Amino acid sequence: MEVVDQVKEFFEKYIAPPYKVTGVETKEDGGWKITIEVTEEKEYMKRYAKDEMLGVYEVHVDEDQEITSYNRTHMRYRSALEEQE
Repeated sequence: MEVVDQVKEFFEKYIAPPYKVTGVETKEDGGWKITIEVTEEKEYMKRYAKDEMLGVYEVHVDEDQEITSYNRTHMRYRSALEEQE
């Protein structure tokens, strides 16, 4: 999927390397909503022997495959089963 690759490339360049894409939804306006997890503060967590934190981001992409907005919705420990607010 071209749009997912576009989002991964954006996060690699500007935010942090993606951990995984967890959701892709088609929006009614013709774009997409993509949910992506990103490892946050990897070096800090490794230095203090803590479980890695994952930031969960919601990314909105228009019909021209341009990212129009993104925001971190929450964070969670990689090993956590439930979301951390």
